Amino acid sequence: MNLNATLFAQFVVFFILAWFTMKFVWPPLMKALDERAQKITDGLAAADRGKAEMAAAAKRVQAELAVARDEGQKRIGDAEKRAQGIIDDAKRTASEEAARIIAAAKADAEQQVTRAREELRGQVAGLAVKGAEQILKREVNAAAHAELLNQLKVEL
Repeated sequence: MNLNATLFAQFVVFFILAWFTMKFVWPPLMKALDERAQKITDGLAAADRGKAEMAAAAKRVQAELAVARDEGQKRIGDAEKRAQGIIDDAKRTASEEAARIIAAAKADAEQQVTRAREELRGQVAGLAVKGAEQILKREVNAAAHAELLNQLKVEL
């Protein structure tokens, strides 16, 4: 065997193998690599979209929390206003009741003072008659002098 013929045969086999590889093996490998690269690209894009959607969802959650917090504060404020109104109504009712009780007590006290004055006038009139009896040294007839006694009560 000749070294040149062997070398020539190896070149021919090499080129046939290279042609066969480029014609039948290389395209499916390149197609598989391109598909894999496309899947990786799609996966990265989906991950980016997922991150963006998660960020948007986080913003929506924060907005909803802010709205809920504001609504809660509003409800608390309304409840405090309602409680203050109830307290004011209770105070007003209590003060009205106190004023009514004080007025009734004053009226009762006035009646008692009036009764005491009338009783005191009667006692003073009786004492005046007794004193007059002792001064005059005789009995004074209360029925006969009723008008005089009534006038004395009014003056006192």
